[in-house]
Amino acid sequence: MAAMAAAMAAALRGPGRRFRWRTQALAGGVRGAARGVAGQQNYDLLVIGGGSGGLACAKEAAQLGRKVAVVDYVEPSPQGTKWGLGGTCVNVGCIPKKLMHQAALLGGMIQDAHHYGWEVAQPIRHDWRKMAEAVQNHVKSLNWGHRVQLQDRKVKYFNIKASFINEHTVCGIAKSGKETLLSADHIVIATGGRPRYPTHIEGALEYGITSDDIFWLKESPGKTLYGPQSVIFLSIYWLYLKLRVCSISMLVVGASYVALECAGFLTGIGLDTTVMMRSIPLRGFDQQMSSLVMEHMESHGTQFLKGCIPTCIKRLPDGQLQVTWEDRTSGKKDTGIFDTVLWAIGRIPETRNLNLKEVGVNINPENQKIIVDAQDVTSVPHIYAIGDVAEGRPELTPTAIMAGKLLAQRLFGQSSDLMDYNNVPTTVFTPLEYGCVGLSEEEAVARHGQEHIEVYHAYYKPLEFTVAERDASQCYIKLVCLKEPPQLVLGLHFLGPNAGEVTQGFALGIKCGASYAQVMRTVGIHPTCSEEVVKLRISKRSGLDPTVTGC
Repeated sequence: MAAMAAAMAAALRGPGRRFRWRTQALAGGVRGAARGVAGQQNYDLLVIGGGSGGLACAKEAAQLGRKVAVVDYVEPSPQGTKWGLGGTCVNVGCIPKKLMHQAALLGGMIQDAHHYGWEVAQPIRHDWRKMAEAVQNHVKSLNWGHRVQLQDRKVKYFNIKASFINEHTVCGIAKSGKETLLSADHIVIATGGRPRYPTHIEGALEYGITSDDIFWLKESPGKTLYGPQSVIFLSIYWLYLKLRVCSISMLVVGASYVALECAGFLTGIGLDTTVMMRSIPLRGFDQQMSSLVMEHMESHGTQFLKGCIPTCIKRLPDGQLQVTWEDRTSGKKDTGIFDTVLWAIGRIPETRNLNLKEVGVNINPENQKIIVDAQDVTSVPHIYAIGDVAEGRPELTPTAIMAGKLLAQRLFGQSSDLMDYNNVPTTVFTPLEYGCVGLSEEEAVARHGQEHIEVYHAYYKPLEFTVAERDASQCYIKLVCLKEPPQLVLGLHFLGPNAGEVTQGFALGIKCGASYAQVMRTVGIHPTCSEEVVKLRISKRSGLDPTVTGC
């Protein structure tokens, strides 16, 4: 049987020794038949995917005394970028993004410094290479840390590309071409997703990059306009280019949180950045807040091409990229020259090469995500899916981690606790951060009706902005509540500095069913931005203060 598996693997290997899975189940088709294969390794739990959710599940199961293995393999991006253990968050997501966001915030703080008595030499220059090296070194330390943690917990790690050959068995191919057979009583799929490329656009795949690449670039992706807050210069430069030829250095295509976060830190470190957006910003988030996020970015130097879609990319002799796009409203076409084009138009789950159809795991044919129930079980009872790869789950690292731990506890720890996906807090790390938990205003109205919703809101000015004379026009908070007493809080939306820290604290109260009155009776910490939440007295609909009018 081992010979059969090896022969099948060899037959299915594509050009250049890349493995292409198009398998049938092995004879016998069950784990019992596979147990006798020489060299096959058997486990209580096998996790496919070494990202946040998969690693959390594997480590929890190992702590419960089970024999566990993790298989993980990173297919290089179309531009050749690759990375180590830890998944998207560690390598090409949350961690490097937050660090580069911090680099941009520091640029703004340096601009503020002279207001507080610090003499800072001008112009302020940013060194992309130094930043990238520091960020990448930290990420590599996390890769190593994950390896050590697995070893300490006696979790076996395989750097192989795995695919099912029957319901209990996978065959993995190492970079060297060596095949490995692994079987398990329970198999968890936690393969996450990868950025989507618009392959229908000429030149998109050949010349564009994604978030898989941006954090691993050794050199700056665009021209620097010193310093990072030179808004007047950027505006004049933009006008000059509009009158001449639209020649911008960095183009980000998309209006997702990935798009706006990347565009934000790129602008913040001094790169000339434009966002091309087809429709609305931050789809799925509260649209009033999303509009304020975009307004702030525009006022701080990021340019937006609204209602436009790219149609073609060509490389010029000097290495720059000529992008042609179409205005969806007028139908007019325009062209611009860019140093780098970054696609941020969504993600696709890593399910295509797992051979799921052959073992009966159902997927949504529209988005290729795996269909699961409330217990993370797929259509095959002992195969599970968690994280971004699962249908209907938020694409967030903390939810994947908690789902993975809870799944391991249900399987091996006599627990029945399920993951609760209601009131999950999150933050968009744009230059002015946007944190939220619960329902958007649109969702609240759709679910309960406009007449049953009350929104309390306020603009505010952070104390830190006063001495530095910063514009606080977009610093804004709102509580979305049920109108009927006790006015249950349905959602909190906070736009301002340190939004993640603010939102995390209030998320506990909202998770526990806090009412508007309870929030108002909470004593604020002075002077902070957080205390502005417990001072929200003005109704968005009536403009009245309910504590004064009794309404």
